[in-house]
Amino acid sequence: MRKPRDYDAELKGLEAKAKELKTRKVQQLGELVIATGADAFSADELAGALIVLAETTDTGKREAWAKRGAAFFQRRSRRSQKTADRNAKSTPAQPSGTQPASGDKGAA
Repeated sequence: MRKPRDYDAELKGLEAKAKELKTRKVQQLGELVIATGADAFSADELAGALIVLAETTDTGKREAWAKRGAAFFQRRSRRSQKTADRNAKSTPAQPSGTQPASGDKGAA
């Protein structure tokens, strides 16, 4: 005889996963705001700009914004790659595989 499925437990697990994904999304949006320098704007200004973006139906503008966004992420990934390469070259190897005491991975 098959064991009956516990739908309540599965549903709770899915709800927890959905909450975790939503939390991660909000965190990543906050990181994006900081990375772009948009944290210098007030919440009202950011909300207004996002509303204009959401209401824009001009595909030319949207494509131009998408290209600028892609260029931003490419610059950041190259910059972080260069920093990682520089840190790898300048950081001496830890004896016997020990980790640094600070646990700091470096500035972002």
